[in-house]
Amino acid sequence: MIRVLLADDSYLTLSILKDLLAQDPQITVVGEAYDGRQAIEKVAQLRPDLLIMDVMMPVMDGLTAVQEIMKIHALPILILSSDSTAGEQSNAFNAIRLGALDVMRKPVGLSGAAWESFASTLLAQVHTLSRVRVIHHFRSPRKKTTTPPPLPAVTSCRSIVAIGASTGGPKVVMKILKDLAADRDASVVIVQHIASGFARGFAEWLNAESAYTVRIAQDGDCLERGVALVAPCDQHMEVRNGRIVLIQAPMVNGCRPSIDNLFFSLAKENATSVVAALLTGMGKDGAEGLLALKEGGAYTIAQDEATCAVYGMPRVAMELGGVREIQPAEKIVAAITRQLC
Repeated sequence: MIRVLLADDSYLTLSILKDLLAQDPQITVVGEAYDGRQAIEKVAQLRPDLLIMDVMMPVMDGLTAVQEIMKIHALPILILSSDSTAGEQSNAFNAIRLGALDVMRKPVGLSGAAWESFASTLLAQVHTLSRVRVIHHFRSPRKKTTTPPPLPAVTSCRSIVAIGASTGGPKVVMKILKDLAADRDASVVIVQHIASGFARGFAEWLNAESAYTVRIAQDGDCLERGVALVAPCDQHMEVRNGRIVLIQAPMVNGCRPSIDNLFFSLAKENATSVVAALLTGMGKDGAEGLLALKEGGAYTIAQDEATCAVYGMPRVAMELGGVREIQPAEKIVAAITRQLC
């Protein structure tokens, strides 16, 4: 049984969430909190498997609550946020920076197909996030991992950094961009699986946190030095002839945008100019594309198991033989930098 604690100052939102979660017999709501201070107290008292929390609450806001909870009783946290204001989205991503795992829009004004889609996504998130082993901070692995082979010498001047991530990825992507020198002769393309409506807020958050100019990709954009382009919600992003192509096509691996679409397009474009990193996430999206990149001459990196929130996509990539180097989250930027011009 998955034990969930809900925290929101809206009684309507709490009622809706309880009704939705009641659809799954494997999920039980063990308590409710109406502000951040109550959330901290009830986490300590009830020890739930997952906390679903609003970011904007009275007495103590969600940001402060996340920070306190991760210090005292760390557990998986799903942030609920309105997707209507940039400020609230910024707060949601700052909550992720402080330790929350993911963000979803609040269930307001949904009906029909949109309601069913939200319910399905929420229940899937509860099952996925409740199993996550929480990473408190970027740190050295707690368990012994397989030692990677000696690093090969740089054989070409790489100028494109391609990043794919899913659950647990936003904080790792932010760290990479924050630590990656923007004066390198490199352009960055990113596919992050994220709830619908939050890609733009994610890009704005990265732009504020890093020296890179980060924005949502638009059809026809050129790859530019010092610029990071984030795939928009609900469209595949590919690179063709040095330009971004956005495609409204069926989902790939259950995802849109798909990491595989980006990686395969770069493998056909000029793989030897690419260094690609596949980060934490459930499923297999990006694994086959990473293999195609490696076979085409790209340098491929995967996040290690010890620092992944969900060791799914990197694991499949390893099994397929698509990985040249394995690194913990805090060392991925150094691995990328070694391959750049």
